[in-house]
Amino acid sequence: MKKPNKIVVVIVAGLFVYLSMFTWNLRTGHLDALSSYTGLDISGYLLRPGLWVKDQVVGFWERYIYLVGLKQENDTLLAEVARLKQENMFLNERADHGARLDKLLGFVPPEEWDASGARVIAHRMGPAGVLDTISVDRGAATGVEADMPVLSLDGVVGRVLKAGAMNSSILLLTDANSRIAVVGGSHRSPGMLSGQGYGQALKLRFVNLNAVIDSGELLLTSGLSGIFPKGLPVARVTKVQRSDISLFLTVEAEPLIDVGSLEEVLLLQSQPRQLEAAPEVVPEGEAANAEAENGAATQ
Repeated sequence: MKKPNKIVVVIVAGLFVYLSMFTWNLRTGHLDALSSYTGLDISGYLLRPGLWVKDQVVGFWERYIYLVGLKQENDTLLAEVARLKQENMFLNERADHGARLDKLLGFVPPEEWDASGARVIAHRMGPAGVLDTISVDRGAATGVEADMPVLSLDGVVGRVLKAGAMNSSILLLTDANSRIAVVGGSHRSPGMLSGQGYGQALKLRFVNLNAVIDSGELLLTSGLSGIFPKGLPVARVTKVQRSDISLFLTVEAEPLIDVGSLEEVLLLQSQPRQLEAAPEVVPEGEAANAEAENGAATQ
């Protein structure tokens, strides 16, 4: 049999089988029922992997979006925490600054002296500095003058070395050029307190061998130097030693203030003294003439 004839036979046979099954299905409906069940099963098997892939992709995407959002939220919270920490630091600094200012404002200056506050704006201490000094934000424009006493709430800081228009330089008591007349707080032994440089002990000079002064004794300004008022705390004695070759005791002391941590200071200014007007002196001749004139006027 030739090949075209075989094709015709196959087509005819196929049509016959199809028509037979179609006719049989119209009468019984078995093929429709079978195809409905098997089609659902086949489609279920075919769609199930796709649904699984879809669920995995959707779940991964949702988790990715969630993690991205969580990271963004975490970054936002970290930035907020950093901002709050910085704000809290500034608030604490302001509170400390306010507390220090309240203490300064509560300081009662000695009689005949006025006190005004100033802020430290620069330090120049130690071997790199020619002098142990600090700079403050007040100058001649606000009444600051050379040699005005400078102190903190803990004790004497030094004196004004030079007053500019808006700022002033303060010579610290630790400088080798500083001299402060003091007395012992307990035994009232006098001496001259001088600096030896930043970080070095203060020297109390010219204390007689027979003077009584104890280690730990507080040193106060004596008021004899003409710069500092009497009774301001300056330093505390740390060492007392007698010498066989000197007429004076070897006495060392430490300042009551930490000059390296100063932030605010007080400037003292003496109040101007008001001189009372002297009574007018009238010569005796003029006084007699005035009395005679007054007597004549009354007559």
